[in-house]
Amino acid sequence: MPDNAAEVTAAGIARLAGVGRAAVSNWRRRHADFPKPVGGTETSPTFALGDVERWLRAQGKLAEVPLRERVWQLLTGHPAGGAAALCQVGAVLLLVRDRPAVWHRLSEGTDDQLAEMLPVALAPALTARLGEAHPVHLPDAAGLGPTVPLLRGAAELAADLGPREAYAFLLGRHLDANLRQYTLTPPAPAALMAALAGLVPVERAATSPGGKGAPGGPGGPDVTAAGGRAAGAQAVSAQAAGAQAAAEQAVRERAAGSVLDPASGTGGLLGAAGAAVSVYAQERDPDLAALTALRLALDTDAPVRVAGGDSLRADAFPGLAVDAVVCHPPFNERNWGHDELAYDPRWEYGFPARTESELAWVQHALAHVRDGGTAVLLMPPAAASRRSGRRIRADLLRRGAMRAVVALPAGAAPPYGIPLHLWVLRRPGAGQPAAPHVLLIDAAAAVAAPAEGPAAPGATTPAPAAHGAVAPSPGRGKLPWQTVHSTVLDAWHAFDRGGVAPERAGVCRVLPVIELLDDDVDLAPARHLPPPAAGGGVAELAAVRDRLTATLTRTAELTPAAPARPRAEEPAVDRRPMTTVGELARAGALVLKSGTTAAGGSVPVLTEQDVLAGTGPTGPAGGAAEGDEPVLTEPGDVVVPLIGGGTVARVVDESTAGAALGRNLSLLRPDPEALDPWFLAGYLRGSANQRQASSYASTATRLDVRRLRLPRLPLADQRRYGERYRTLASFEESLRHAARLGEQLVRGLYDGLADGTVEPH
Repeated sequence: MPDNAAEVTAAGIARLAGVGRAAVSNWRRRHADFPKPVGGTETSPTFALGDVERWLRAQGKLAEVPLRERVWQLLTGHPAGGAAALCQVGAVLLLVRDRPAVWHRLSEGTDDQLAEMLPVALAPALTARLGEAHPVHLPDAAGLGPTVPLLRGAAELAADLGPREAYAFLLGRHLDANLRQYTLTPPAPAALMAALAGLVPVERAATSPGGKGAPGGPGGPDVTAAGGRAAGAQAVSAQAAGAQAAAEQAVRERAAGSVLDPASGTGGLLGAAGAAVSVYAQERDPDLAALTALRLALDTDAPVRVAGGDSLRADAFPGLAVDAVVCHPPFNERNWGHDELAYDPRWEYGFPARTESELAWVQHALAHVRDGGTAVLLMPPAAASRRSGRRIRADLLRRGAMRAVVALPAGAAPPYGIPLHLWVLRRPGAGQPAAPHVLLIDAAAAVAAPAEGPAAPGATTPAPAAHGAVAPSPGRGKLPWQTVHSTVLDAWHAFDRGGVAPERAGVCRVLPVIELLDDDVDLAPARHLPPPAAGGGVAELAAVRDRLTATLTRTAELTPAAPARPRAEEPAVDRRPMTTVGELARAGALVLKSGTTAAGGSVPVLTEQDVLAGTGPTGPAGGAAEGDEPVLTEPGDVVVPLIGGGTVARVVDESTAGAALGRNLSLLRPDPEALDPWFLAGYLRGSANQRQASSYASTATRLDVRRLRLPRLPLADQRRYGERYRTLASFEESLRHAARLGEQLVRGLYDGLADGTVEPH
């Protein structure tokens, strides 16, 4: 694949060579023959990719550039920009997938011949998948000339990965590299929205992340008749089975229908919609509209129709009625078309105020669903309570269009700092009575349960907190989506089938519409859900007090004895021979590993916060990047945080073993025949030891693990010290456990005195 004057930044060089950016800066200073910049700026220069590769090979720092990295560097160096290059790549990958013989014939020609013939070959392929008025606009032969090396490389990558996977890789990396330019809907909330809209069949919803929401789960009747049940119970179960079968058939029918996203962005919501019969999207950014069209065309065999333009001002699909609408609209817009759209027929529920752009999107979505169709929108929490929108919210309730409001935990989707809402709406059928109830769910309350602590001091994985305890959301990237999905889908499927759902204090409630039609028409779930009993109730508070008393007793037993005073003649300085972690690693007495940014695949990730707090792994599992194998912990490993200046070193036990090591962590795996892990961890925690091994940057302290020191001792002496350190660790964990229980008890008593469940005596 020709280089074609592709350029690469210092960060790209670091990625090619598998080193950090600091190493590239050192090469530029120390090697006079390092390639000179050919573009960019003084602070962010770019270099010719071919020159860089030749220099790296000559220095023995690069054997061969991986194909995907080479294609990515060509894409980022494209003169028209990454978005335009991705558009051309996506069109060619669509040709490779749908008309491989045509591509094979064209690719046998020269670069000039390929550039000349591609526009003629791509036009019918794009029209066949995207319709006549598609948003993908490609340059002519002269414009395609500089892109030919990239197109050949992308086709070669597709031969290895598949066209869909190759485009997903390039698009995903482009979005990651330009996060500030795009507002993305993360996969987990996108999957939840698709399930709520009925776009995921029952079988798939039951196995989706956190999606136990199939009938028969906690949110619905169990219709499986077990052996030995009474005949009456079997009859009831058979009756419920008929209702469930009808509900499942309705979900399957919706899942096989059409779907629209009027503010599609990068197409993430529609990508989670499953096997829809037809897919429609509109996006006002023309580049994103083209990228979304190609992404959806490669993702599905269904007809895809994507249009550019503002959906509110210039609806590309007037009169279209689909089975479901999913939408993550732009928030807090003032210039959404308030003046020119005053008499638009879409405002069936009232003309939105200038400050209520989100309610304009709600009515646009309802205008595009058939009778009985479902619309699911991601909304800011203010839209549920602003006074300027109360009349529209009231009409949505009176006419039965508003079916559910779900409060998500903060960190679910951008903007990550606030707890967004999901509105589930259904267009009322002509002549049908309005739905008398609405479902309110606070998923944040379902996951905000602080750690109560281990059942016995010394354990590292905290147990769930008592019911009703309140804690902040885990935050971006750490949400327990399994719990969120199951909480929401169980309640929604039960409510959707029969209009009822099991009430959970502080989490879920079915409310009569009339109770919401007050002066405020506030739809925020937290304002209407029954408060949980303080601390889980008086009985639970008593149990917490008993556990706290037992823990304090255990802590007193573990309190270390006062150290003996040293004799006056004993030297104050440790004269024992010392060694460093680096020397031990070179001698083979231990193995030193660093955490990576790669997720742990199907296993959770042990994060820096987990090590500092002494808890189990809480990082989300996910797919690791190619060539970045996660480091898995084993019993007896010692894990040390690298940033922050704290004196922490944790020995991995059975409860933490098997987790993937997160970033900013270092793992030391001692040879049990040479080093005792508790002895190693104990000495690494010394304050003086950490000070002499730390370096100081402008905003943080970073630990150089290889410089940490410990004495050379026989293994028997190491184990004697190690047992002492193990006892100290148990004492420390017991103190943590007591603090958690004490905090829970105090909070519960405050709440109980405030709500009257606890008497002041």
